[in-house]
Amino acid sequence: MTESIAEILIRIESVKFSFKNHFTLTSGLKSPVYVDCRKIISYVNERNFIVSKAIDYIKDKNLKFNLVAGGETAGIPYAAFIANKINKPMVYIRKKPKGFGGNQQIEGSFNKNDLAILIEDLATDGGSKILFIDAMRKAELKVNDIFVIFYYDIFEYTKLDLAKLDVNIHSLCTWKDIIKVLEKNNIYNKEDVENLKEFLSNPDAWRKKNA
Repeated sequence: MTESIAEILIRIESVKFSFKNHFTLTSGLKSPVYVDCRKIISYVNERNFIVSKAIDYIKDKNLKFNLVAGGETAGIPYAAFIANKINKPMVYIRKKPKGFGGNQQIEGSFNKNDLAILIEDLATDGGSKILFIDAMRKAELKVNDIFVIFYYDIFEYTKLDLAKLDVNIHSLCTWKDIIKVLEKNNIYNKEDVENLKEFLSNPDAWRKKNA
């Protein structure tokens, strides 16, 4: 299943490579790869397959929750697709309170002590999820699990700030799966794949070498 997801992400260019003219990220840093899982929502068959596998994963892992929460903005459609399929209520979490009206950060109806799962499109080191988890717990929601379509999984989780919040992160696909598909299908030459591995293992050193 993980390889099938990886193949989809590569085919629709949710995971896109540029080994010669490197991408410039929002941070201004260079990268040989750009990940954009928001593209999935435009591909009906691929979207349906991924959502169905997400639900299979949630059931297989017996994840417990009675509320689905989507993170602004990329997590919202996936939370909606999943919540609809499994017939669960949904809310979404803003990155910050909206600043007018009720000034709420969580949109939708819920009860204190509801057990929620946070749905996002992807996670790198998980740092951006802390904001959502903090908002949820401040609102007296319980949250033990985060589910993403794509997880970098290149950092030691126990050393991440997210691990201090005592939440588990789940995913359908990681860089290990992407690399396995690239190598298995000879999509790029060995030199380019090794360059990608070098970037993932030490981005700072890669950037100095490829400045």
